[in-house]
Order: sequence, then C-alpha cells, then structure tokens
Amino acid sequence: MKKIEDLVAERLLKVKAIKLQPNNPFTWASGWNSPIYCDNRKTLSYPNIRSFIKLELARLVLEKYPDVETIAGVATGAIAQGALVADALGLPFVYVRPTPKDHGLENMIEGDLKPKQKVVVIEDLISTGGSSLKAVEALRKDGSTVLGMMAIFSYGFPVAEANFQKANVELTTLCNYDAVLRHALEIDYISQDEIATLQEWRKDPANWKK
Repeated sequence: MKKIEDLVAERLLKVKAIKLQPNNPFTWASGWNSPIYCDNRKTLSYPNIRSFIKLELARLVLEKYPDVETIAGVATGAIAQGALVADALGLPFVYVRPTPKDHGLENMIEGDLKPKQKVVVIEDLISTGGSSLKAVEALRKDGSTVLGMMAIFSYGFPVAEANFQKANVELTTLCNYDAVLRHALEIDYISQDEIATLQEWRKDPANWKK
C-alpha cells in the first residue's frame, strides 16, 4: 500500500503542480537557480485532487491536534487550502498576510480571530520556512497558541528544519522532495543520472549552478 507522501507526489506531478527540469533550471524570485518548480495552486483546478488534499490535511489536523479551535492560512498560496480544511472541519478560518495592510484597519491577520485561540496553520509550500514562520509569529503576538503547521509539500532544506526547530513549531507535510523524486523516476519523468543533479541542488540551493 502506498504512503500518503507517494500518493500526493503522484498527483502533484500529474497536474504539473511540480515540474522538474534539471537540464533547464528555473529561476526563483529569490534569484536561486532551481531544477524544480512547485505551484500547488494548480491543484485547486482539479476537484478530485483538491478534495484529496483537503481531506488528508483535515485528517492530519484532527489526528495530531484534536483540540484545535481555528485554522489559519498563510497568504496568498494557502488561503484557499486553509479555507477548505477549515470548512471540512467545521472550524473558523483566518489568514495571515506577509505584512500588515497599508490602509484601513492595517490588519495582518484577516478574519475574526478570537482571543487565546488554539490554531493550526496551513501552508502550501515550505522552502526555507521564513515566510511561514512570520505568520506563526504574528499569530503568537496576537495571543494565539500555535499548535503546529501543516503543508502540502516541503523541499526538505536543512535550513528549514533548523528554522522550525528554533521557532519551536512542529511541521507536518503531506509530501516531500524525496517522494517526488522517487515517483518521477518510477514514471520515467527523470533519469537515474538526473537524480544526482537534483540531490546535489538540495544540499546548497542558494549557490547551485547548472
């Protein structure tokens, strides 16, 4: 029986939410060269995959944090998934902006977040963890207790693991880089020779050059 990480990897690759191009790298907004690009928002256009991810995230939330009171999504990528999970669980939903709004009430947390709530944060993608952990910081400053974070996919960078440990945040992901490489190899999306390139990139993505 396949693990959840393998089932999710299969679906992400199927709809090209994840693309692998070790010989023609992408350039990220950070300026990094990367043989992989992930856009989990594509899954929202496929009802079966959207529902699968929603239900698996909701299941994990209930298993790990049965006393959760509110679901928070990280803007903008996880607003939709967070709202879907909150709806599946019948819980309130809020989302956290990267910076406070520059007009009106100047909110960073959007929605009606009650005082001292127990919150689970939903994220779509974890790279270094910086933007995700800013959302956690904002929720904590607002007086909430962050029980943990759930994400669809993580690159598995060592720096991310260190950042989450330092912030004392438990991270759980449906899928990961190793599962994607494993399935991509199975379906001949990539060759065995290309695996070495993909694994080398993850060791030092900021300085990797093809």
